[in-house]
Amino acid sequence: MNTHEARDLGQRLLALAEDERITEAYHLLAPVLAARTPFRLLDRIGEAAGTGSIEVVNAFMDHIAAHKTMGGWVVIASALDQQLTRDLPGAFTRCRKFILDADVWYATDILGERVPGPALVADHAQALSLLSPWRYDLNRWIRRTVGVAVHFWAKRAHGGPEYISQAKALLAFLAPMFEEQDMDAIKGIGWGLKTLGRFYPDLVAEWLTEQVVNLRRNPRILMLRKALTYLSDEYRTKLS
Repeated sequence: MNTHEARDLGQRLLALAEDERITEAYHLLAPVLAARTPFRLLDRIGEAAGTGSIEVVNAFMDHIAAHKTMGGWVVIASALDQQLTRDLPGAFTRCRKFILDADVWYATDILGERVPGPALVADHAQALSLLSPWRYDLNRWIRRTVGVAVHFWAKRAHGGPEYISQAKALLAFLAPMFEEQDMDAIKGIGWGLKTLGRFYPDLVAEWLTEQVVNLRRNPRILMLRKALTYLSDEYRTKLS
């Protein structure tokens, strides 16, 4: 399968779903998911299928989610990404539901990098507002998603000076999560801090100094190690 064929498949899936032939649409998709198709092609399938009406696409996504395949989460996440400009709050709500349904780390990361991550890039203020309660969610995967989304944002910002104010806002946003205790959540939050540190090392060094030295906060070792990954030896020695 190539990119063109993947997009064509996505369009055929959407046509079947719009014709209320969702079971038939999934039967067409199932062999592609079973074959462990590359994520980049699954993304193209989801993008094409996700352009339809929100109601129709949501029904098809629910059908895909019921089978809980790894590739299915990619298709779902890319379809949800197509809803960000049309129904951002709804896309976040559905993303959270699918993360809970999946209940596994890789689905969390797949969805986090394709829904709240791109939302932070496209509409930073509103995405932060929608993501805010996720920091305190009882479910560890939802909390992990916050860090995954920040990681995606940092990759896209790529150290651009025009995004410094947003980077500062994200560090302040992550501060309540710095002493997270669950290891699954820590891995996601630490991933976000690590990527911020790669592209904005001075900001992260200053933030870490404030958290650890001035506020005397005590993060788990893995969280601190991830945050320190790209910082200078001086800071790693001082804070580790």
